[in-house]
Amino acid sequence: MTQYNFKNDYCEGAHPRILEALGKTNFMQEEGYGQDNYCIEAIEIIRQRIKNPNADIHFVSGGTQANLIVIASILKPYESVIATTNGHIAVHEAGAIEATGHKVNIIETRNGKLNPQNIESVINLHEDEHMVKPKLVFISNSTETGNIYRKKELKELSSFCKQNNLFLYLDGARLGSALTSEQNDLTLPELSKYLDIFYIGGTKNGALLGEAIVINNKQLKENFRFHLKQKGALLAKGRILGIQFLELFKDDLFFELGRHANSMAAKISKRIEKFNYEFLTEPVSNQIFPILPDKLIEKLSKKYKFYVWNKISDHNSAIRIVTSWATKEEIVDAFISDIK
Repeated sequence: MTQYNFKNDYCEGAHPRILEALGKTNFMQEEGYGQDNYCIEAIEIIRQRIKNPNADIHFVSGGTQANLIVIASILKPYESVIATTNGHIAVHEAGAIEATGHKVNIIETRNGKLNPQNIESVINLHEDEHMVKPKLVFISNSTETGNIYRKKELKELSSFCKQNNLFLYLDGARLGSALTSEQNDLTLPELSKYLDIFYIGGTKNGALLGEAIVINNKQLKENFRFHLKQKGALLAKGRILGIQFLELFKDDLFFELGRHANSMAAKISKRIEKFNYEFLTEPVSNQIFPILPDKLIEKLSKKYKFYVWNKISDHNSAIRIVTSWATKEEIVDAFISDIK
């Protein structure tokens, strides 16, 4: 029997509307390198959504590429980026940031979120020219452990970074899930207001591939296309990315897909709570981390794929379950039934 995959939210291809749009436009001739009509229209729609007509928007193929190009474009050779110990740039990008010559200053946090206090501790440690100079703060929404930033938290971070001459950058690989969480109180316009730069993730929210980098800070806009080209991100067929983001944002499809992923995860987490199992972190998005007996995990792994995240005790472990825009409710019901 084929195992159902709960390891990530990009197992499936793309939402049918995106495939249909790609098919319909296939024989249309367009300019290359992101200067086609689809990219231009998608950029204008995203500007309207974030209520920032002055934002620069660039499409790239994936999240690691976005992080690499953004961070390398901002930092001088002696400057570093601050992230949590489980931040994507610190763990899952094969040293991409370090390969550009920049140190990642890591901070231990339980929920994957940063705050002004722990950022200040890093700044105070790096006190002179014999050490790297922290210049950029890297956060994710949602985080690698499924948590989300509230408005108050992001506002405080933004204020602290401005006061300390730091840039604030948000990895939005799972922004669709974060913004449609029942616990969320942030909007896209507020992200554009509080962040110097961020990206909107399409790969993990119904697109075949692609992320939209949004540059709000004027200081960071100049010559960005040169960085894209040098890092192999300026696609000749950039239309492929523009068409997808046009489809995601011309109505509420982007948010509908994030909301569906969250609802499937919420259904699982609510039933798990009724079975009296606990969670490693509060389940608020499409990534949930139930703590289950190892014997039960072994049985479940015969029918479902997931990551065993942390060993909690001699007989219990936390697993990571990720639902997607395409997760079917009957699969969720079967998973719950098997746990029971």
